[in-house]
Amino acid sequence: MTFKEINLPPKAPPKKSKSALKRIRQAERRRLRNQSAKSTLKTLSRKVESEVFSKNTEGARAALKKAISAIDKAAAKGIIHKNAAGRKVSRLTRLVNSLLSAQAT
Repeated sequence: MTFKEINLPPKAPPKKSKSALKRIRQAERRRLRNQSAKSTLKTLSRKVESEVFSKNTEGARAALKKAISAIDKAAAKGIIHKNAAGRKVSRLTRLVNSLLSAQAT
């Protein structure tokens, strides 16, 4: 008999304890909350980029301020890593500063 010919009864799914079920519910709530927060960060970042590409300095500054605030809050809550937050802020700030320096010359 080969291995494929052996008919074993199907395995029953492992039983989950009350604490495991609670952790599953908590993880799902956190996943949805984090997903929403990350989506907001992406939207705010895109707003900054669109203001820069449309060469609107005041709009870019205002959008940058909102984006930085949201990114810092997300990092403080552990939604994104603090180094990732710093990298995002740095890139957006450089983008806005490039617009300002291009208009100054």
